[in-house]
Amino acid sequence: MKILYINHYAGSPRHGMEFRPYYLAREWVKAGHEVHMLAADYSHLRQHNPQLSSNYADQDIDGIRYTWCKTPRYEGNGLKRVINIFRFLGRVMGLSGRYLKQWRPDVVIASSTYPLDTVPAAFIAGKTGARLVYEVHDLWPLTPVEVGGMSPKHPFIRLLQWAEDFGYRKADTVVSMLPCAKDYMTEHGMAPEKYVVIPNGVDVAEWQGASEPLPAEHRMRLAELKADKRFIVGYAGGHGLANALDFLLQAASQLPQDSGVHLVLVGDGPDKAALVSQAQALGLNNVSFLPSIPKRAVPAFLAECDALYIGWRKLPIYRFGINPNKLFDYLMAGKPVLHSVEAGNDMVLDAGAGISVAAEDPAAIADALQRLAALTPNQRGRMGAAGKAYVLAKHDYAVLAKRFLQAMEG
Repeated sequence: MKILYINHYAGSPRHGMEFRPYYLAREWVKAGHEVHMLAADYSHLRQHNPQLSSNYADQDIDGIRYTWCKTPRYEGNGLKRVINIFRFLGRVMGLSGRYLKQWRPDVVIASSTYPLDTVPAAFIAGKTGARLVYEVHDLWPLTPVEVGGMSPKHPFIRLLQWAEDFGYRKADTVVSMLPCAKDYMTEHGMAPEKYVVIPNGVDVAEWQGASEPLPAEHRMRLAELKADKRFIVGYAGGHGLANALDFLLQAASQLPQDSGVHLVLVGDGPDKAALVSQAQALGLNNVSFLPSIPKRAVPAFLAECDALYIGWRKLPIYRFGINPNKLFDYLMAGKPVLHSVEAGNDMVLDAGAGISVAAEDPAAIADALQRLAALTPNQRGRMGAAGKAYVLAKHDYAVLAKRFLQAMEG
């Protein structure tokens, strides 16, 4: 089968996030299928963006044919990002001749977070007789309206709404990463039988391989805490508003002096300086901030922790479900997880992999930290084992790729 995968922000191990398109496509290539990936050369998510000297460049990455489309740089979510989006869409249409004449796909996947790529994807699918798959990451334009505060009457939001509804109507299959979005999608024109949930996952082989060692600064700090018999609760990831780390710091301020709990926050992000200042203002001596580490070093860090934390803000958009990549790494590490959440689903609760408490509730977070520290190593080990078994059964990309293939085949 020939699969054309249109994902503006698609990454790879060479370039950085986002990884889902790469992991799925790699499994399809292993199964004997041909995959062409269309992506923009510039994405705010990647650590390394490809450098183009012309409008297009082809690159083979583990058997996947990437075609990078030249687009302008941008910062933030302003006009320059909108220009970047439309330039990418124009580049995709500029390549349509390749797929109508030279390499006719059997399946076309529109998968760019925003729904506007459903239009060129539907055009190519219609001209070639290919099946059209609309892969939904987040609900746009609902996310920029509810989270970003944009007006539903804004012309760009109206255009996004038209494109989203168009995608639900035209697609042969709608693949949703959100487990609780079916009713919303049917209200916007999707036939219920089109709906398939295929969440994010983890590359199990990557976890089973040799991980990269931690930097010396991280090893030394963790060794000091272990020598002091501290109960280490780790966090690895972005330090931004959405990660609700400010509530974790408030919880740390409520812990008794003799609790033995120490928080180690690894990563970087736009709010890190403010979080460090907050910890200083609260006089916290039970929190350590450490720099970000390479993706392959994350398993080594998680292995040194006794428990792990992930938190969310109270946002109505989460009623449709959540699908955090970070959580799959946590569960694969076999450690108990403290999950501060209010959403349509809760994988920690479903897996029996730790303790779940309300979002934005420092008192509940502090109580859960103490409860985890009071458990025996065997009790925490059983939680960790349950979480790992859950991921292997439901979120291995090898398993998810097969389910996606079945959905594409109708």
